Amino acid sequence: MIGEDSYELYEDSDIDLDELVESGEVKMREIHLVADKGQSPVRIDKFLIDHLANTSRNKIQQAADAGSIAVNGKVVKSNYKVKPLDEIVITMNRPEYDSTIVPEDIPLDIVYEDDELMVVNKPAGLVVHPGCGNTHGTLINAVAWHLKDNPDFDANDPQVGLVHRIDKNTSGLLVVAKTAYAKAFLGQQFFNKTTRRTYNALVWGALKDDTGTIVGNITRNPRNRLQMAVSSDDSVGKHAVTHYRVLERMSYVSLVECNLETGRTHQIRVHMKHIGHILFNDDVYGGDEILRGTQFNKYSQFVKNCFKLCPRQALHARTLGFVHPVTKEMMYFESELPEDFEKLLSAWRNYSSASANYQG
Repeated sequence: MIGEDSYELYEDSDIDLDELVESGEVKMREIHLVADKGQSPVRIDKFLIDHLANTSRNKIQQAADAGSIAVNGKVVKSNYKVKPLDEIVITMNRPEYDSTIVPEDIPLDIVYEDDELMVVNKPAGLVVHPGCGNTHGTLINAVAWHLKDNPDFDANDPQVGLVHRIDKNTSGLLVVAKTAYAKAFLGQQFFNKTTRRTYNALVWGALKDDTGTIVGNITRNPRNRLQMAVSSDDSVGKHAVTHYRVLERMSYVSLVECNLETGRTHQIRVHMKHIGHILFNDDVYGGDEILRGTQFNKYSQFVKNCFKLCPRQALHARTLGFVHPVTKEMMYFESELPEDFEKLLSAWRNYSSASANYQG
């Protein structure tokens, strides 16, 4: 069940209602959600709009009229007020497709491995888990291949596998549980916010302060269903906290370190945009345009070359720390910046240095 306090395990498990069909070969699908223990009273249609991708109030109303929405086992209408820990089930049709995870021989950068878990360094461009539109070629398909001779690991068993997720075009560290005990133990650490995770991000602009904390509920952007946004209403969305520290300032961009206190969908990307510093080359949030700098053609060409050097949002999951489920030892891993990110930083450092010399 997907709850408000669930962490990256569920980050990219958004439910796209536009993928559902009214005819053809379909099967019934149940979507389960659980309201946060601190949930303020809110109409269920509004609650579901905030928690389901690519939907509308009209679609929710139709589902309610059809008796497809139940709370705590009882069918409700769209004006029902959601309360803390309410268990919500939506029953609907969806296209038939095979969701079985099959082993695929895809290279894995394994940082650490033992009988309980493995830590993997994911490259940008690799989806972590099969879903609609990405039924194969994912990280978990690669893990299934790597562990295909392990009789105790079943990639299709939800009690093992990925403990958290990062976006397709974000690179960096992930932990995979080989046993049910390891997944439960590690998952509890994410829930209790005791893991240590830092990200490196290159953002547009010069941040005013060297350090800071961004607090803001994250919800689906009602004007663009591909985006998340910080809600102006504290009763809407999921509580999110990001701590940041400026590592380097280079002309019109800044390299920052972000420490996640929570793990929400697109959290760093949304929070940095919220304070006016969109991630460099983030095509979902507008970072793939020239947001800072001059109007000179030479500068414009330089930025376009930078986009080619790092053709994705400049975000890397740099460190990961957790307590081992068996040894109870604190484990800490660090991943160097990938080549595309390093080339991007080198380009901006050279530009910044040349600009400073010119002005001097």
